[in-house]
Amino acid sequence: MLTVDFDRLGVGPGRSVIDVGCGGGRHAFEAYRRGADVVAFDQDAAELDNVAAMFAGMAEAGEAPAEASARTVAGDALNLPFPDESFDCVIASEVLEHIVEDEKAMWELARVVKPGGTVAVTVPRWLPERICWALSDAYHEVEGGHVRIYRAGQLTDRLRAAGLRPLHRDHAHALHAPYWWLKCAVGVDRDDHPVTRAYHRLLVWDMMRGPWLTRTAERLLNPVIGKSVAVYLDKPEVAVG
Repeated sequence: MLTVDFDRLGVGPGRSVIDVGCGGGRHAFEAYRRGADVVAFDQDAAELDNVAAMFAGMAEAGEAPAEASARTVAGDALNLPFPDESFDCVIASEVLEHIVEDEKAMWELARVVKPGGTVAVTVPRWLPERICWALSDAYHEVEGGHVRIYRAGQLTDRLRAAGLRPLHRDHAHALHAPYWWLKCAVGVDRDDHPVTRAYHRLLVWDMMRGPWLTRTAERLLNPVIGKSVAVYLDKPEVAVG
């Protein structure tokens, strides 16, 4: 399930990409499939072991071009261990809402992208997230949980202040918003509830099959209840004054 539009980012052969806060690696895997030179970056070393194993499996199965490369790096998003202007593309999907010093992290994203390079940042959208917080404290009051809810304009303004130029804004995963509302209503830890189990089966079916009906429904609903907001930016060749 991808939140980022890779065509809009121009990810392809010969492009260097870092997926900051890669988690399970879904965006890093897609960049690798497209032939990029990929760094999957996260603070969770155990998660990165799984990502590295998947990279190896993809290479062995021929799921990525031979000229592409992929590696994992563990570290802190507030202090990325890379020189200035290291990457053609930077992805930070569903990460900033977890970071107390989010503006410092944004400056790091801007620092490591090359002039003329692209950046994609996604976070939970204000309205769907606000409903989740209203329904359940357990949804966000956990270690490593969400520490804030962004309004899209606030997110864009902070990224602009870090030296990036906003280009486009989009929304994604409308069908996932009701699932999380149901989870929050019945209990986020209640995986056995029949209603949420049934909805989860629907989401899995949609992801595996991509049927016309649900794909059309999500496209129409994304502007209204899309679970995530995605902001696409670039780094100007000349610094913004």
